[in-house]
Amino acid sequence: MDLINATNMIAGYTMGMEPSGRELLVVVVKGTFHLPKSGEEARLHEQQLPLIMADTFTGEPGFSAPYYEVDFAPRKLKCDILLQGSAYAPDGRPIPRVPVGLRIGQWQKTFAVCGKRYWEYGLAGVNATEPESFIVQPFSYDVAFGGVDNFPEDQAQHAAFMRNPIGKGFHKNIKKEWVDGMPMPHTEALDQPVEKPDGDYSPMAFGPVGRGWASRLPYAGTYDQNWIDNTFPFLPSDFKDEYYQAAPQDQQIAYPAGGEEVVLVNLTPEGRTAFHLPVIDMPVVFFRKKGERYDTKAMLDTIVIEPDKHLFSITWRVCLPLKKNMFEIPQVLVGNKSRGWWRARELGKTYYPSLAHLTVEKQAETEEE
Repeated sequence: MDLINATNMIAGYTMGMEPSGRELLVVVVKGTFHLPKSGEEARLHEQQLPLIMADTFTGEPGFSAPYYEVDFAPRKLKCDILLQGSAYAPDGRPIPRVPVGLRIGQWQKTFAVCGKRYWEYGLAGVNATEPESFIVQPFSYDVAFGGVDNFPEDQAQHAAFMRNPIGKGFHKNIKKEWVDGMPMPHTEALDQPVEKPDGDYSPMAFGPVGRGWASRLPYAGTYDQNWIDNTFPFLPSDFKDEYYQAAPQDQQIAYPAGGEEVVLVNLTPEGRTAFHLPVIDMPVVFFRKKGERYDTKAMLDTIVIEPDKHLFSITWRVCLPLKKNMFEIPQVLVGNKSRGWWRARELGKTYYPSLAHLTVEKQAETEEE
């Protein structure tokens, strides 16, 4: 299949599949932008980030936080809002606890980021030490509340906090030798400070959640002996498209139209950074055999902000259910082409955007001869 990319961004395609076995042609466009300073407009970055072909992590896969998730989800019913970054102390003065916030349009999320702190075992039980002061504190699900308690010799007593099994601070078994001096999470809800190692706290971060974590796993469907015997290698019938959402549920919003205001609080050295999402229409045309075509539009369904890298990316996606297979779609156009291009296509001619392009093409043909 020929993918014509008429944008200044990165585009790609892949095959998807519904639980019914029907194949999908998935087209993805990803644009990377400079993170504007307050009052500036977002502009395309000179170096466009590539499409992510496999999930990446902050460390060892399965034992660290997801960082980027593959860009080729067949569908997203909502827009994922994701951020990877650090908390910055206001005015660059060391402080033990800083509230951070992200707002896009009417949606917002806030939580607190703390410096290093530990569980302290005393006569009154387990308490939290005072957090150390910091100027810049990176955060992710690696340092949010959660983790695995595998200290007891009896494996039957082991436990995992499945809302965030790679986090810090969770202990089901409270013994001095297992808890005293152990690190606590760097993040917590503003109105629910982490005070007990066996408590039930919401893990706080802006990144993707793991595919096997408690908030996401129920959408994956049932993989039992019946699935092995009667359905494999297709998806189970109870698989839900919600599984493709990488962001936690409180970071999923309706597809943005573009132009929404973005506000970062204590996520940049400036303290407050505000700008607007770019307004970009993303038409996609699927050309079928025998001259038929299907005009549609890709939807903005993923926003990834990386303040420490001074950039953010936006991903648009569209999927086309196929009648048989992808060979029925010989060509796809992403973006806008000129009237001259469309005219040349209708006449079955090669389009040259300028005389210089025509000259270069003819010279190349002559050299080949």
